[in-house]
Amino acid sequence: MFGRHVTKFLSAYAHGELSAGETGRVASHLGSCARCREEFEEIKLGIRFAECLPSASAPDSLWDAVESTLARQTASAKRGRVAPLPPTRSRLSFNWPRLASAGTIALLLFIGLAGWLYVRSTRPAWEVERLAGAPSIDSARFGATGRLRVGKWLETDAESRAQVEVANIGQVEVEPNTRVRIVETGLTEHRMELARGTLHARIWAPPRLFFVNTPSAVAADLGCAYTLEVDDAGRSLLRVTSGFVALERGTRESIVPAGAACLTQPGVGPGTPFFEDAPEELAAALSRFDFEAGGAESLGVVLENARARDSLTLWHLLSRVEGAERVRVYERLAAFAPPPEGVTREGVLGLDAAMLGDWKDRLEDDWLHEDLRSVRKAWRKLWK
Repeated sequence: MFGRHVTKFLSAYAHGELSAGETGRVASHLGSCARCREEFEEIKLGIRFAECLPSASAPDSLWDAVESTLARQTASAKRGRVAPLPPTRSRLSFNWPRLASAGTIALLLFIGLAGWLYVRSTRPAWEVERLAGAPSIDSARFGATGRLRVGKWLETDAESRAQVEVANIGQVEVEPNTRVRIVETGLTEHRMELARGTLHARIWAPPRLFFVNTPSAVAADLGCAYTLEVDDAGRSLLRVTSGFVALERGTRESIVPAGAACLTQPGVGPGTPFFEDAPEELAAALSRFDFEAGGAESLGVVLENARARDSLTLWHLLSRVEGAERVRVYERLAAFAPPPEGVTREGVLGLDAAMLGDWKDRLEDDWLHEDLRSVRKAWRKLWK
C-alpha cells in the first residue's frame, strides 16, 4: 500500500479514516521515519490550533434584525405584492449590510455544525466487550458489549474481566478488581486513568498518543504492549512486553523497554527501571535506593551486581545521583558500553542532555530482546 513515505495518508490517519490494518502500517512507519513523523506533528499542531479557536455568540441585535426582516417579507407576501427593491443608483448594486448579515448567519450556522460534527467524531464512546463476569459502567451492568464515554468509570469485581477498544489505535484488557475511565479522547490524545487494579494495553499508534494516568505517574505509550498495575496505596508496577513506555511525573522520567519493569510511588514518581531478569540483589537494592532513602549503600549493591545488560538501570541513575556517586555510575556504565564519539566524560557528568541522549540511543539496541530487534529490522527493511 505504501511507498517509501506515508505523507499522503497522514491526514486520513489523524482523523481515524483508515482501516485497522492501514492504521497499523502507518503507525509502524511513523515509528521509524523522522520525515513523516515531523509532518504528522505539524498536522497535529494544526488540529490543536483549531481546537483553541474561541467561540462567539451572535449579538441579540442580529437576531432581532433577522426576525424583523422576515416579518416584513411575510406581510408583503400576504398582501400579494413583492417588497420593493431598496433605492440604489443601479439595479446591479447590492445591499451589502443585509448580505453581510445573511453571510454572518450562514457562517455561524456552519461553525456550529462543524463544531458539533468535530466533537461527535473526535470524542466517541469506546466499545467495551464483556470477557467474564458482570463488569459495570458507572455502576450499571451491561450485556455482551457496552459503551464507555469520557468521565465514566468501568469497574470489574473479583469475577469480571472486560476489553476496551481504544478508538482505532489499540485495545486495553481490564483484569478483575479494576477501576478505570476515559479522561480524554481526540485526534491528538487518548488518555485513561487507572485508579486501581490491572490493565494490559496493546497499542499500534505513533509515540505519545495514548496515556494512562495513575496516582503516582503517567504511562506514555511509545508504541508497545505492556501491563500496568496499581495497588490500593497508589503504587504502581509497569511491565513492558514490546516496544517502550515512558513513565513520567513532573520532570522525572523513566524509559522502560521490552522485558523491563519499573515501580512508582506517590510523592516520588517513577523509580529506576530494571530488567526483570536482573539479579534479585540489584532489584531489591534499587527499590531501597528509590523509595527508602537507601543512599550510597544501596547504590553500591546495585553497581556491584550490575551486568552489561543493566546499562538500562545505570544510564537512568546518572541523573539521579551527584558528585562522587555519579562518577562511580559513569565508570561502571562506561566499562560495559563506552560512550559513542562526541560524548565526553565531562559532558555526561555535567548532565549534558544531548550527550546523554546520544549515549541512550547507542544503548537502546542492547535494551531490546533479540526477537524485538529482528522485528524492528524487518520493519525498517520493509519501508526502505
